[in-house]
Amino acid sequence: MRHLKKALTFAVAASVLTAAAPAIAQDAKIGMLMDLTGPIESLAPPILAGAELAVTHVNDQGGILGGQTLESVVADSACDATMASSAADRLVNTEQATAIVGGLCSGATIGGANSAAIPGNVVMISPASTAGALTTLDDNDLVFRTTPSDAFQGIKLADLLIAKGIDEVAVTYLNNDYGSGLASDFTARYEELGGTIAISLAHEEGRADYRADLGSLAASGAMDLLIIAYASGSGQTILRQAVESGDFTSFIGADGMVGDDLFVGIDASAVEGMFATRAGSFEGESTQVFVELATEAGIAPDAVYAAQAYDAAFLLALAIEKNGSADRDGLSAALREVASAPGETIYPGEWEKAVELIAAGEDINYVGASGDHEFDENGDVEGVIVEYVVQGGTFVEVGPIE
Repeated sequence: MRHLKKALTFAVAASVLTAAAPAIAQDAKIGMLMDLTGPIESLAPPILAGAELAVTHVNDQGGILGGQTLESVVADSACDATMASSAADRLVNTEQATAIVGGLCSGATIGGANSAAIPGNVVMISPASTAGALTTLDDNDLVFRTTPSDAFQGIKLADLLIAKGIDEVAVTYLNNDYGSGLASDFTARYEELGGTIAISLAHEEGRADYRADLGSLAASGAMDLLIIAYASGSGQTILRQAVESGDFTSFIGADGMVGDDLFVGIDASAVEGMFATRAGSFEGESTQVFVELATEAGIAPDAVYAAQAYDAAFLLALAIEKNGSADRDGLSAALREVASAPGETIYPGEWEKAVELIAAGEDINYVGASGDHEFDENGDVEGVIVEYVVQGGTFVEVGPIE
C-alpha cells in the first residue's frame, strides 16, 4: 500500500480570544466538486442530487459528530482541469471542507487533486472519474472512486462488441485523460480478442463541425462507429453529423454518451439499437434500499452515477464519524475502515445504526447503493459494467456484461 503522508489538521476558522478560551467546534463540511457546466452538464444534476441525498439522510437522523450539521458546498469544475483547480482551491482553502465528493470528469478530478486536495491533505472520492491515470496518481492515499476504472470498462466494452459479432470498428475519442485512456484500454482488449481497429482518431472538444473527421473515419471502410466522448459535448455533435452523413450502419458509445441530451436534433429512428456501456450497480439488498430511498426523494435511481455519488458522500460522512472529528488528518484510514469487511453491514440511509455502532467501538462495513466498495491500494473498486441500448429515443438498461 502506498505510503500514507500525515499532515496538519486544518485550522479552526474562529479566532481564539484568550489562551483559556475554549475552541469553537465547527460543523463538518463536504465539498461537492461538480461539472455543472461544460460537456457533461446534462449528466451532473442527478449526480449532485445523489450526493446531497446522503447528506440529507445524515442530518435527518441526528447529524454528525454528536449532533452537528453536515454541511455541503458546491463548486463548478466545468469538466476542465484549470476550472477544477480553482474550484477545488475554494473548497479546500476558503470553505475549509473536510473532504470532497468529485470531480466527475477525470481531468477535473486530477486537476483538483493535484492543485488543492493533495497539498491540503483532503480526501476526495469521485463517483464518475474512470481514467486509468487516477490509479497511478501520486496522491498520498487521498483520492478514491466509487466507480470502476476504464481499464475494466474498456475490457467489457471490447467483450461486448465481439459477443455481438462486431469484428471491425472505427473509433473516435475525445483527446483528454478519459477519452484517450478508455480508447487505449478498449483497443488492447479488442485486438487481443481478434477485433480490428480500422481507424482510431482523436478529436478535440468544442468544435461545431466534425465532418472532416467523419470523412476519414468512413474512408476506413468500417460500418460501425465507436464514439468515446460526452453526450452534451462533442459526442452529440459527432453522432448528429454521422447520422446526417449516412456512412455508418450502427453506433456505439461508452459511459459519457449515456444521456438523453445525446439525441437532441437527431431522428430517433436513425439511432435505434445504438448501444453503450457504463458503470452499474450490483444486484442485492443494498441497491434495492437505494432505489426506494431515491424514488421517495424524487431522484431517478438509475440516473448515471447517482448511486455512486450517494455512496461517495455517505462513505465520507461515515469516515468523519469514525475519525471522531472534522479534522482532515486520519480521514483516509477511517474511510478504509468503514468501507471494508469485516464489520456490521450498513446499507444506504442507515445513519443512526452506523453512529450507534461506531460509538460502541464496533466495526462497520458499508455496502452501498452501487455495491461493495472494498478499495484496493490505489483507491479503486471493481464495480460492474452494464449495457444500455437505445429504444424509442432513450437509453434502456439491458443488464450486466458478463
